[in-house]
Amino acid sequence: MTLKDGKTGMELKIAEIGDSALKERLMTMGLIPGTKVQVLRSAPLGDPIAIRVRSYNLALRKADAEHITVEQVG
Repeated sequence: MTLKDGKTGMELKIAEIGDSALKERLMTMGLIPGTKVQVLRSAPLGDPIAIRVRSYNLALRKADAEHITVEQVG
């Protein structure tokens, strides 16, 4: 499952970040394997999505979220 597939309210754990132009940038923002994230909401047309990472909210385009493999927690 990728972060793009997450639904509002889901708690997920990052398993892997695939190769992309933003990989290093995402990792410096705290999106590293093992980190728990929560899907907060998506924009009216579905893109971008808002997630909660550690102590802040982050908006990601679905094209970028597609490169992040996650596992559902609880």
